Amino acid sequence: MENQINYYKIAREEWRNFYQDHIMPLTQTELSKIQSLNDRISTTDVSEVYMPLIHLLKMFVATHQKLQDQQADFLGIKPHKVPFILGIAGSVAVGKSTTARLLKTLLSEVYPTKKIELITTDGFLYPNAVLKKKGLMSRKGFPESYDMERLVHFINDVKNNLPAKAPVYSHEVYDIVADQYEEIYSPDILIVEGINVLQLPSQQKIYVSDFFDFSIYVDAKEEDIKQWYLERFGMLLDTAFKDPKNYYYPYALGDRKQAFDMAAKVWDEIDHPNLHDYILPTRNRADLIIVKGKNHRINELLLRKY
Repeated sequence: MENQINYYKIAREEWRNFYQDHIMPLTQTELSKIQSLNDRISTTDVSEVYMPLIHLLKMFVATHQKLQDQQADFLGIKPHKVPFILGIAGSVAVGKSTTARLLKTLLSEVYPTKKIELITTDGFLYPNAVLKKKGLMSRKGFPESYDMERLVHFINDVKNNLPAKAPVYSHEVYDIVADQYEEIYSPDILIVEGINVLQLPSQQKIYVSDFFDFSIYVDAKEEDIKQWYLERFGMLLDTAFKDPKNYYYPYALGDRKQAFDMAAKVWDEIDHPNLHDYILPTRNRADLIIVKGKNHRINELLLRKY
């Protein structure tokens, strides 16, 4: 274990020893249903990385509940449930969606009586029609393309055990689905995943991360992330030709080299500056940084000192 400013730097080989009861609750087939298109995850990853992480999260969940009970006792009120909120951030194509779905599955296994929910902040993007009206289509994914006030209100409602509705985003049509919502009500644990969950938009006094009880940043070198982004783009093209309504349908039918040139341009002009200007600067706000290397292999973890 290596000490860094405010973080313990822990190699995978050491991290896996922090939890000796290596129960493997999932098969490789089940993992395949969880992982994103071109992500990589194995039962060994679950045993060596994610089960120790679940063990750590259980400690934070227990401490969270104990604090709520003590606070209620201090105020002389009846203890009540306050949902534990876990935030997961990172670049486009880094694999944070797989991490979020896997943690939801594993937490549901270790807490069979608890209600575990997951939402992504994609649903809080402004609809394309609104982005076009605001002249923000070329800035889609940047902080100003999200309805952050609505996201904050949503998480505040969840934290206060009020019914909350999250808009639904479709990656197939690349837009918000009109009149469709995901309803969240009184979860024990809510996982919030998105590139922007640790950002600090200057126009707001309350931030999404203010509601988090634990946060994770999934990290990797940009050249690896760009490669994964282009690999995923190719896989999307391989399926999009079947559906004329799919956003990628025209690219799937056209010249493949031109399509990849377009994708690389999108990375260079949109994803690269967004990563460096807005996403990467939030990394050191996370409680845990998961560091990936080639082929999505998790090599080390950085745990915040408390």
